[in-house]
Amino acid sequence: MNKKFFDRDARIVARDLLGYEIRRRIGPRVVRAVITETEAYVGPHDKASHAHRGLTKRTAPMFGNPGTIYVYLVYGMHHCLNLVTREKGYPAAVLIRAVRLLPSGTLINGPGRAARALSITTFFNNKNILTDKRLILGPRYLTPKRIHTTPRIGVPYAGEWAHKPLRFLIE
Repeated sequence: MNKKFFDRDARIVARDLLGYEIRRRIGPRVVRAVITETEAYVGPHDKASHAHRGLTKRTAPMFGNPGTIYVYLVYGMHHCLNLVTREKGYPAAVLIRAVRLLPSGTLINGPGRAARALSITTFFNNKNILTDKRLILGPRYLTPKRIHTTPRIGVPYAGEWAHKPLRFLIE
């Protein structure tokens, strides 16, 4: 895994992340999971993106280098894990929506639950997944045979952007 992987369109990265292992190191313990669902946020013109209204203190990580981790809190209680794509200064990212824990195979649906299963908090916000040793991406655990694409979930305020097929799931 390198910077080039993330320095691409969020739609491509969102599809390519499916099947990758993600590991969270917590002291001597390691939580392992496979990414099974993602959602792409493609740039400042995407009305579902936090960066749609521009650069703020909250959205600053989205404008960072490829591979930057963007963690935000939803409803004041659920952390959500995003990985920044494209070049520095262009706000695009991929939301990790679901994972399958290893070795149990338990499916964890929903971005808040997935982040909780990996013990992700705002501690990781603005760090980079390519250099942080506590959150590691790769290797590819499985190659998806079929990828299902649907509209995103929970963004009705985004108008036409709510209906774009930017959610990707392993079938």
